[in-house]
Amino acid sequence: MASRITCQVDDGAHVTVVRLAGTLDMTSMRQAYAHLEACLARQPDALVVDLSGLAVREHLAVSVFAAAARRAAGWPVVPLVLCAPRPDAAVCLAETTACRVVPVRDNCDEASRVADATAVTRLRLRLDPVAAACRRARELVADACARWNLPEAVGPASVVLSELVGNVVRHAGTPMQVTVTLRRPWLHLAVVDGSSAAVLPGESGQRDEGGRGLLLVRELADRWGSAPAGDGKAVWATLPAN
Repeated sequence: MASRITCQVDDGAHVTVVRLAGTLDMTSMRQAYAHLEACLARQPDALVVDLSGLAVREHLAVSVFAAAARRAAGWPVVPLVLCAPRPDAAVCLAETTACRVVPVRDNCDEASRVADATAVTRLRLRLDPVAAACRRARELVADACARWNLPEAVGPASVVLSELVGNVVRHAGTPMQVTVTLRRPWLHLAVVDGSSAAVLPGESGQRDEGGRGLLLVRELADRWGSAPAGDGKAVWATLPAN
């Protein structure tokens, strides 16, 4: 019989708890990752993964949690904490090198406290694909940097987020959600649109009418990338928060 992973999600004010149940192996780990990816796409402030209902059949399958944590670190910048693993799962997590960077707590209450303490600060804005969207995005950056006392980040972050929004206006043409997130020492910028069309590396050399393109994102950001987000995608960039 094929292994199957079920998922129950409990959205709290700051911390979302996802309870995975079933048997984890090298086949069902894809299903587990898909559940976690769907939770991350909702951009919670922090995510606790309850493993009390999960049995581990294959040792290496627990690496799915390290993969989810790496995804969460790039976008949508969500602290991820595991809790209440069964003894077999706890041993696998402790022995798997990749998973040692993922916090593990004995119970859900303790994990929720850890997650809440590391929950990120965000500002969000819904925008339509119109010319004024770029200006609204720059205003969001200015507001965020003023609130968080990041005067030196305003200029480069405004350029980067304006370009990400402009790319949606020019190419995707869908409504979008713009997010500015502070998780020191980084300022994270992300735009989620309704188009699943990938941002190709070759597009970085394209120029818009103002002479600026995604090339500027590559030049100004420490890192940038894209990831699936529901029926669309997220394009994100990370800059120093100083």
